[in-house]
Amino acid sequence: MGAPFRRVTIVGTGLIGGSFALALRKYYSSCYVIGWDKPDVLIDAYGLRAIEEGDPNLPSALESAELIYMALPVGHCIELLPEIARLAPPNALVTDACSTKRAVCAAAAESFRDSSALFLGGHPMAGKEISGIHAATPNLFSLSKYALIGDSAGENSSMQNDPRVLAFLRLIKRFGAEPLWLDAAAHDRAAAVISHLPQLLSVALAGVVRNRTDETGLPLTLAGRGLRDTLRLAGSPYSVWRDIILTNSDNLERVLDQMIQALEQVRSDLRTRALEEEFSAAGELYRVLRDMR
Repeated sequence: MGAPFRRVTIVGTGLIGGSFALALRKYYSSCYVIGWDKPDVLIDAYGLRAIEEGDPNLPSALESAELIYMALPVGHCIELLPEIARLAPPNALVTDACSTKRAVCAAAAESFRDSSALFLGGHPMAGKEISGIHAATPNLFSLSKYALIGDSAGENSSMQNDPRVLAFLRLIKRFGAEPLWLDAAAHDRAAAVISHLPQLLSVALAGVVRNRTDETGLPLTLAGRGLRDTLRLAGSPYSVWRDIILTNSDNLERVLDQMIQALEQVRSDLRTRALEEEFSAAGELYRVLRDMR
């Protein structure tokens, strides 16, 4: 099967961009992949065979690109969108991988207003607690959802039927991802619950464990795999999450209020059989999640 895009520029060759590039190299050997990033990052990306060419000069990096994949922090992506819109070839598809969508898609709508290039908001629901090109893997997107933001959530929208978008759908399905269409506001509400809240809870739990650890090392020295698994997300750096939290703070405030209420309920149920119902409901949700593709 031929590559849906012959020439792809990855803007930001870290974990997500590097993984996208490695997947392209794995599944579409005929696709020419260019990386744009800091020179030292591009050297590493080239050394890992994620890209065939590294170019720190944005205009030349975007020249003749059919697909431009923006894998940058939210704030940097928004800042760069006007220049990307100006430089993108007329028939190119530009898509992002940011973890929040309202701010990015609003900025893109303004930037691409007079551009023949097409912008498609996206968010691969995949990642790791560590960042950078050295953590990239071609299988990162396999068996994961891939959120796509169109001009509407309807199946017959003009966005979803554009040949460039259909080509991108074929590409991410080949990577093993499952595309899911929704609007930007719905995405940010959902992401606050299933992605951003767990991150903040992991950080908060790490703070409790740290503050409760005494000069003997207890309770931390008694910890096993359960705590390590629970705190895995705490290894993710603030630099990755700063813009995500800032651009979704309204939704996060609401779900944090619900989380606080839930913890208060658990505390009030500590000595009652009601806690058994909480465990049962939690176990049922876990089994649903475990059995999902």
